[in-house]
Amino acid sequence: MGLHFLEGVTNQDNMDVTRIFDLLPHYKSTFKPKDDVLAGKEEGKWVKYDIDTYIETANNISYAFLKLGVKPGEKIATITQNRPEWNFLDMGILQIGAVHVPIYPTISESDYKYILKHAEVTYVFVSGKDLLRKIEHILPEIPSLKGLYTFKHIDDVAHLDELIRLGSENPQPEKLEEIKHQIKPEDVTTLIYTSGTTGHPKGVMLNHHNILSQIFALYHIFPIDETSRCLSYLPVSHVYERTNIYLYQYLGVSIYYAENMGTIADNLKEVKPEIFTTVPRLLEKVYDKIIAKGRKLKGIKRSLFFWAVNLGLNYDVKGKSIFYSLQLSLANKIIFNKWREALGNNIRVIVSGGAALQPRLAKVYSAAGIEILEGYGLTETSPVIAVNTFEKGGRVFGTVGKPIKDVNVKIASDDEILVKGPNVMQGYYKEPELTKEAIDQEGWFHTGDLGKIETEGHLRITGRKKALFKTAMGKYISPEHIENKFVESPFIDAVLVIGENQKFAAALIVPDFVHLRSWCNIKGIQYTSDAEMVKDPEIKKRYQKEVSEFNKDLGNYEQIKKFELMEEEWTIQSGELTANLKLRRNYICKKYDSIINGVFDIQEA
Repeated sequence: MGLHFLEGVTNQDNMDVTRIFDLLPHYKSTFKPKDDVLAGKEEGKWVKYDIDTYIETANNISYAFLKLGVKPGEKIATITQNRPEWNFLDMGILQIGAVHVPIYPTISESDYKYILKHAEVTYVFVSGKDLLRKIEHILPEIPSLKGLYTFKHIDDVAHLDELIRLGSENPQPEKLEEIKHQIKPEDVTTLIYTSGTTGHPKGVMLNHHNILSQIFALYHIFPIDETSRCLSYLPVSHVYERTNIYLYQYLGVSIYYAENMGTIADNLKEVKPEIFTTVPRLLEKVYDKIIAKGRKLKGIKRSLFFWAVNLGLNYDVKGKSIFYSLQLSLANKIIFNKWREALGNNIRVIVSGGAALQPRLAKVYSAAGIEILEGYGLTETSPVIAVNTFEKGGRVFGTVGKPIKDVNVKIASDDEILVKGPNVMQGYYKEPELTKEAIDQEGWFHTGDLGKIETEGHLRITGRKKALFKTAMGKYISPEHIENKFVESPFIDAVLVIGENQKFAAALIVPDFVHLRSWCNIKGIQYTSDAEMVKDPEIKKRYQKEVSEFNKDLGNYEQIKKFELMEEEWTIQSGELTANLKLRRNYICKKYDSIINGVFDIQEA
């Protein structure tokens, strides 16, 4: 598969797009008309929107906000799953200089309350009944709030259509153009809240230039054009997918939103996309399903299947022997063609980010003609710092590629990855001290990740400087925040939250054996030894009750899905605690490696 550049997009176009909403007139003037600029599924049918409808709807939303008296800098929040209406609203907000605050749909109630208050949100848009139920009782506690709208029709609740109608009845095109003209590339366009080590989310301030610098650095590396389709399933509330959505619009790629996580397989076959962005978790799940089907095969079919898989696991970007190439060609015709069909049969590239991708997966997918480019970044860097590419020497499995254009990376003396460039945030909203901690006086952003730069310039991630970690879905989790909550229980002496690059968060729990013995005595349960009691089904059931209770106050991605009860206390003498009684995370993870592998069902090599 060769990389090809886009006929309709040139560097000259960069001058026409200096604010995010400039993408709309750029799209209209650059690409031929088509009916599926955006598409979402409603009641089993794909509903498509052309560029004229997109622009008209965004303008009407802007007019409505002007009628409501919304001022530049005002914060407007969205809490929803992916849908074309999100794009209409996003552009409508940005065109009047307001600030879009996209909020992830599965965070905890306390985080919703904190973000809405901290950002001083004036209007909130939610998708439907389920999300409305989560926040409606806290809305009276938000003093800045002026209004609530929904994307789905709910009795007695204002709908987005009403806002659009208000705008269409009160058009102010001259005023809108005047406001747009005054908006600068350096103006804050969005506040994206990301997990903090204290437990409170931090509001990352990104401006138009931060995000657009990404588009101009990345648009040429993907083999897609205005004839291409993408399938979007990652939350647009994350900067990762959001920036990609802007990139697709810059390239004229049709954007189809998956219905939900459960329909991705069907949607891929329907849409037949050339590109989609993902996190490793989906690729792992697809691979696991494929392998499970392979194990059910019999005889020669089974042998051929695993011959092809093993061939794929030995794939090398730089090429191998002629004999290997001939074998791979055969494997692609008789085995891997089914893999490509499952993804719609048109995939030119999958972009993976948000967490580390296992090199074996990158190899076997690439061998199957499903090219994967792995990248790396953070919300604070808009997000891409580095990415593998199809350029000669641009891709090395196990790395996140080379730093992108205009972004500088250096490794500090303690191996922390430092970044400087036009993609680095303006700072954390209302948090000047935290901003100073993150961005030093020379302008280097401290990522908190550890890494090294390979001889050919590729960046390799080696770990986390602090305890904060990412799940396989790319969500940051602050383990200390959760651990501090759990040890409030009289049943729990210590807890270590784990889940780096895994599908869910889990925990190693050390019981408070004194309390546990007392509880057993009250319940008439014979207490034998600590080691035996933690295996007792009745004891495990009681601890599950504790875990479930604490999970109620956590976002869905933070909740402890599995746990293991430890049979001994953690002490300074046994090595799990420091002199000031803090957890020695790395030591605990190494000491109990086999238990952790069991929690996540990791097979030993």
